[in-house]
Amino acid sequence: MLFFTQCFGAVLDLIHFRFQHYQAKRVFSSAGQLVCVVTPTQNSKNASNRCAVPEDSAPQIRHHHCHEAVHDPQLTSCSCPLYACKWEGHLEVVVAHLTQTHTINILHGTEIVFLATDMHLPAPVDWIIAHSCLGHHFLLVLRKQEKYQGYPQFFATMMLIGTPAQAENFNYKLELNRNRRRLTWESSPRSVLDCVDSIITDGDCLVLNASVAQLFADNGSLAIGIAITASKLCATQPEM
Repeated sequence: MLFFTQCFGAVLDLIHFRFQHYQAKRVFSSAGQLVCVVTPTQNSKNASNRCAVPEDSAPQIRHHHCHEAVHDPQLTSCSCPLYACKWEGHLEVVVAHLTQTHTINILHGTEIVFLATDMHLPAPVDWIIAHSCLGHHFLLVLRKQEKYQGYPQFFATMMLIGTPAQAENFNYKLELNRNRRRLTWESSPRSVLDCVDSIITDGDCLVLNASVAQLFADNGSLAIGIAITASKLCATQPEM
């Protein structure tokens, strides 16, 4: 009986997911935009450890924090903030780790729609996708967390899977548009070498309180239009 109950619940989840995907396509297909329905990732490790750089495979255990200098400036921890992941590596292999270990979706194109489902889930929770365009990979993280107890906020930021110097060559725009309301955030992306928690603490991202997020939500989902442009003339590099 437990087995059949679990199967029935899985089928209902699948139907709900497909319905959301259909609704998103129906809304945005007229604009010719690619839609990615993103399911949430809930916290699987202690919040106090989210900024810690994971241990490497060497016998000697080293601990670093976001605000401390790392010996190798190209070395980064796993970019999925709420995963209890022990991985760390160089920028060239970040994309392979995200897709193979965490099955993060990669979308292609300079303009897409990021549709985050299940906004009602309790904080902390993340929605994550990878975005490939202009010869580089980017990572969009939408996080729901409490500023203080009972006061959740949403934070959205775009990071380049590259160095801070490379990130300065691009601009990104996040746009929410519903019911004759429009809210836009434009900025240069940060590098994945920066900690997501540090970006949120600095306020260098789109910030929404729960009431504003609800103004743009539709049936528990939040659609964010994403556009990335090159801000400087630079040589196109092969995708990592």
